[in-house]
Amino acid sequence: MSAGHDHSHHHHDHAPKLDHLNTAFIVGITLNMGFVLVEAFAGFYSGSLALLTDAGHNLSDVASLALALLAYKLTKVSSNKTYTYGYKRSTIIVSFFNAVILFAAIGFIVYEAIMRFIHPEKLAGGTIAWVALVGIAINGFTAWLFMKDKEKDLNVKGAYLHMAVDAIVSLGVVISGLVIYYTGFYWLDSAVSIVIAIVILTGTWGLFKDSLRLEMDGVPKELDIEKIKAELLKTKGVTDVHHVHVWALSTTENALTAHLVISPEAVDSFDAIKHDLRHRLEHLEINHSTFEPEFSGKKCEESECSL
Repeated sequence: MSAGHDHSHHHHDHAPKLDHLNTAFIVGITLNMGFVLVEAFAGFYSGSLALLTDAGHNLSDVASLALALLAYKLTKVSSNKTYTYGYKRSTIIVSFFNAVILFAAIGFIVYEAIMRFIHPEKLAGGTIAWVALVGIAINGFTAWLFMKDKEKDLNVKGAYLHMAVDAIVSLGVVISGLVIYYTGFYWLDSAVSIVIAIVILTGTWGLFKDSLRLEMDGVPKELDIEKIKAELLKTKGVTDVHHVHVWALSTTENALTAHLVISPEAVDSFDAIKHDLRHRLEHLEINHSTFEPEFSGKKCEESECSL
């Protein structure tokens, strides 16, 4: 009796469609690249650290959006003899890389804020507020483009997080710009920069943990391995399940391998058993599955039964 393997099941209603996401990525990249140029110019003109650091962060967002789009398109490339699962894992790599980029941005922002505290400079608060107000509109709109798909794909969630955080950051810059304009409290620019860093850190930590977990072939956080084993045991003819491994092929597709102990009377029905198992697993967000059957009278090695 051979093991069963299936590549036919996919996230029919769960995986985001490439067509509308492709448009969302292109619109987001175009708008944010234009805003980076405007914000950088305004930052140099006004001498605002908050605008310059936010422009630098927005530039990293443009790169992150471009990488996310590339990774998403790579998931559609056919597998080959070298990459037998295709390039699906690129979405996980990009999600992790996006988190690392955000951490690097945090370090830069904090360093520059400290330097500006030590050496404060006169700033044009009105200019800061107006430019950041445009940022709220652009970042908020871009985040909205990814909102409905953010819980379906970690790669899309990374893009959404970048944009949503930037919208919040821009709101903070607007407030600081107005306060500076009316009060002359120039130190507030550095204070807002530090708040920006904290906001980014808070929003990025979850993305980092989730992407690192998938990068290390950990069980995706939305899956419960005990629940999966219990579901497999509901199939008639399966008396035991062990040596279960679950991991992510991409940010939208999961895989499983398992040893199944089959009762003697069900040996001839293994094809039907596999069909039922794969149907159950599809509802548990597992798209690819491989089963190794064992007979009730034959026990596997203890080391193999540990899971």
